[in-house]
Amino acid sequence: MDNPKYDALKLENQICFPLYAASREIIKQYKPFLDELELTYTQYIAMMILWEKKTVTVKEMGDMLYLDSGTLTPLLKKLEAKGLVTRTRSHEDERNLNVGITEKGEVLKERAVDVPTGLARCSRLDSEEAVTLYRILYKILGKEV
Repeated sequence: MDNPKYDALKLENQICFPLYAASREIIKQYKPFLDELELTYTQYIAMMILWEKKTVTVKEMGDMLYLDSGTLTPLLKKLEAKGLVTRTRSHEDERNLNVGITEKGEVLKERAVDVPTGLARCSRLDSEEAVTLYRILYKILGKEV
């Protein structure tokens, strides 16, 4: 017999679990698109920042992606080895490491431009549901949009 005392411990009652599972499912749906670009999902979102900003510090990128430097450093080294980004010390403050996009990284942007549309076709959400979910998720992250 179920004890109501432990209902809060049931997986079906956790908001974290469907968020986690949905995140994994969405990243899985990205994989075929990103395999064509030879990028992992995390590399892709890092490149998205650089396609927009051109140059950022590692700290700024970490803040935008909710990643720590221990995760970003090997990721950026791999992107640098692929010739997509450069990493250079800031002239103003050598403690800061700047990440910039290369010409090869810019060219990749052209190949990546259709990824969001391709993924949207795989989604089970209509556009209104997607906008609502987007707002809710950013609210959870503490950022009102």
